[in-house]
Amino acid sequence: MLCRLTKWPSARLTARLFAWVAGGLLAGSAPASQTGRSAPPRRIVSLNLCADQYLLALADRTQIAGLTRNANNAAMSAAAAQTRGLPILRGSAEEVLAIDPDLVIGAPARRTGMMAALSGAHYHTLDLKPAGSYAGIVTQIRTVAKAIGHVDRGEALIARMDRDLAAIARPRPAGIAAYYQRRGFLTGTGTLIDDLMTRAGLVNLAGKLGKPVLSQLTLEELMVAQPDYLLIESGSERVVDQGTEMLRHPLLKDIKRLRLPQAWTVCGGPAYVDAARSLVNQIDHRP
Repeated sequence: MLCRLTKWPSARLTARLFAWVAGGLLAGSAPASQTGRSAPPRRIVSLNLCADQYLLALADRTQIAGLTRNANNAAMSAAAAQTRGLPILRGSAEEVLAIDPDLVIGAPARRTGMMAALSGAHYHTLDLKPAGSYAGIVTQIRTVAKAIGHVDRGEALIARMDRDLAAIARPRPAGIAAYYQRRGFLTGTGTLIDDLMTRAGLVNLAGKLGKPVLSQLTLEELMVAQPDYLLIESGSERVVDQGTEMLRHPLLKDIKRLRLPQAWTVCGGPAYVDAARSLVNQIDHRP
């Protein structure tokens, strides 16, 4: 059963929120830096799904004071099974203020209201942007591990991932693949999916066509391009609307499929190894 956070009276929260935000603005202060903390943080709040997974892999459970609303969703998070008994937040600034964390990690810049509420000097914050490669994942593991006081765990996790990746059979050139999703969206280069394709010996069709990070490709354009594989999310071929119906179109029936769970690719983290191993194995077992 999920932990429930105690709710403070609205007036008290409003007053405290105003005082912290106003105090930070008047002082001209930026969010406090992680450097210089003498002891590891004891109450860490995550504000994005990727931060959830790093915390679950590296932090003491007693350090985790709040995870995002999708942290326990197995379709979205590769670490969902590890969240049992941990607090799941609904996404409001009031919840975070009630916790009074000593580290907020994964702060999403686009949620300006949330960040304005948490931007006073009272909080230590660590921004965590999506990793677009395995090298980016390694950097983030080290950054998070240092911030939460578990550098040794970070290095051990990296060593284990390096070892597991090295054990995957060296891929041979496997052809061209399109990461093709509902409504014809195509994922381009400079992304985690593109990095996984390269590791598995695949050429990303989006890069070959000079497409941006995210674009749309019609069925007709896809047939002209003639990729060797369609890389799709596991379960996305189940028709639930017009967007998913496109993936079952007769024009696509002869293109070989490779499938990965969305939970393995939506964020960087330990699941990168599972995704790489699965992709190579699927290609090796294709006729």
